[in-house]
Amino acid sequence: MRFLLRLSCVLLLLGLMSCQRPAPLSLNLIGTDLSATTLGGDFSLSDQHGVRRSLPDFRGKVVALFFGYTHCPDFCPTTLLEYSSVIKKLGSQADKLQVVFITVDPQRDTTSVLASYMPHFDPGFIGLSGSTADVARVMQSYKVVAQKVALPGGGYSVDHSAGSYLLDREGRARVYEPYGTPVSSLVHDIRQLLD
Repeated sequence: MRFLLRLSCVLLLLGLMSCQRPAPLSLNLIGTDLSATTLGGDFSLSDQHGVRRSLPDFRGKVVALFFGYTHCPDFCPTTLLEYSSVIKKLGSQADKLQVVFITVDPQRDTTSVLASYMPHFDPGFIGLSGSTADVARVMQSYKVVAQKVALPGGGYSVDHSAGSYLLDREGRARVYEPYGTPVSSLVHDIRQLLD
């Protein structure tokens, strides 16, 4: 009887332990460690080819997630060029990184606009758009802010958060990289998530 009771307790403990989500490994990061936050989460948006994409599509890869827009005169192309350099510096590990650009201007950034924009930086980069409501939900989950600003003579620009996020191979937000983070620092943090 005691044996069965002990066995039941051991099985119960093992069952409870399997229900807990394992704590992320401690990392030696240059960017801001987001491991203890609930930032982020899954999404479903259309890529530049009209294919619906969500985070599980990238499972097994580190994701560099950046929010911007194609008419952006400075922050967005600069950041995408930096990630192009990251791809080159990663060498044989480059296929384990997926750069994902989510528009904050879905009215103008249609799939066809993204299809002509993304290849300027890297053919493997993915651009995502969707309805205004769908994009707003993703922005909210990553605490991204954006606001249209009217331009003299018509049209608008969009002021927006300019940092990027590194997600681990399970899709969890792990690192925030502020705008202007050196390529060497991005490579360092990405390699931390790849190891």
